[in-house]
Amino acid sequence: MSGQRASAFRPTHVVPPDGMPAWEAPDPARPTVSLDPLLPVELVERLGDWGHIRCANGWAAWVDGRHLVAVPRDPPAAEDPPAGTTDPLPLLARAERALAGYRAALRELADGGLDGRDFEDRTRELRIGVVVDGESMWVYDPDEGRWMYGDGRRLHTYATERPASDGTSDHAPTRYAAPGGEP
Repeated sequence: MSGQRASAFRPTHVVPPDGMPAWEAPDPARPTVSLDPLLPVELVERLGDWGHIRCANGWAAWVDGRHLVAVPRDPPAAEDPPAGTTDPLPLLARAERALAGYRAALRELADGGLDGRDFEDRTRELRIGVVVDGESMWVYDPDEGRWMYGDGRRLHTYATERPASDGTSDHAPTRYAAPGGEP
């Protein structure tokens, strides 16, 4: 399609905290790689319980859509009161330190100073996530188990790995919508 730009990646869901399997097609006989825990994905299509997802790098796969964790449709408005951290800099500094630690372990592995088991042990509890798209930023807070959205001034909770069990979730659960908008 000349003259038209492919739609930008906008996460609609995250992979459950334990990760999940993926398939090349909505067919259990055609497995592919597993998806990392809390990976932001965009649900592109539903086919029964199957969900066709796209990742930020453009890679697509089919998953059991029932297990995806929905995130709010739009980031919070800047006028909304902040939830949790108001200053994004401390969380970004923690992500930088964690990435530096991962980079150092990766370098040691490449240089032969660590074997695969030592590398796995050293990085086992490490969780890092930062996505920057212009002025918008999503950063993972491992202490709270949640993705935060930032607009350059403050952070708001965007998605959490622990769904609200008290009915206070601020968005409706994901449901199948047939073409044309009829359920």
